[in-house]
Amino acid sequence: MIDMNFKYKRTIEFLEEQKPFYPQVAIILGSGLGDFAESLNTAKSISTAAIPDYPASTVVGHSGKIHFSIYEGLPLLLFQGRIHLYEGYKLNQCMLPVFLSHELGCKTILLTNAAGGINPSLMPGDLMLNTSFNSLFIKKEMTELLGLASIEKRNNLIDFPSQRMNRIIHKAASDENIILKEGVYWYNKGPSYETPAEIKMMSASGGDAVGMSTAHEALFASTLNMEVASISCITNYAAGITLEKLSHEDVTSTANKVKATFEKLLKRIISELQVDTIS
Repeated sequence: MIDMNFKYKRTIEFLEEQKPFYPQVAIILGSGLGDFAESLNTAKSISTAAIPDYPASTVVGHSGKIHFSIYEGLPLLLFQGRIHLYEGYKLNQCMLPVFLSHELGCKTILLTNAAGGINPSLMPGDLMLNTSFNSLFIKKEMTELLGLASIEKRNNLIDFPSQRMNRIIHKAASDENIILKEGVYWYNKGPSYETPAEIKMMSASGGDAVGMSTAHEALFASTLNMEVASISCITNYAAGITLEKLSHEDVTSTANKVKATFEKLLKRIISELQVDTIS
């Protein structure tokens, strides 16, 4: 079991000293989606390279910055890039953005990612609200990491997503005339893309899209009693769905094409969160 408060004591103290305000909502921006951070009123930006004990970002499309920003009066904490197991980091390191969001006072967290479409109805450029997660191993590893020994605590790992958040996200998409699909996100460690046989197995198990992040972040946030929601940008067809070879360049390219729509949706979600909080 990892004591996150002890392990990341210097990290917390650094951000407590640097913060211009206490954020209310955290957003983790996935591959190719980081430009959203540049479109807001930012009070302070911090390179993660300057933060004690913060893992270095090594993936294209993840610039490694934390922004304290404000949009329509709502104080935000934005993570421009995330930390992945396939980069060689440990699970506790991958969950650091969620932990820091909680320690800085965020009650709500929105997770975004780039994902491959398994369900034939999902095409590159689609946005998918994650209704649940699946994986062959993540709950076991989370249990070992967090020391969730009792059955009751282990069952609490599936407390996702926030129905209030999903209602707000659906309203935001409707108001902006954005088609928002729904589906189950299958989490895979990486670093390699899945084989066609693995994709068939995931499809048979109810998976609609697959990616290499987010599931552990959402589950950890739920154990911290944070409201959690997650949106995937479908950037490619999963292996075997078409004859095209997968590449990270295609992932970031598709994310760039849809970023204007995605940005519009995120801003409307933030506006709705502000209204919902006030009311």
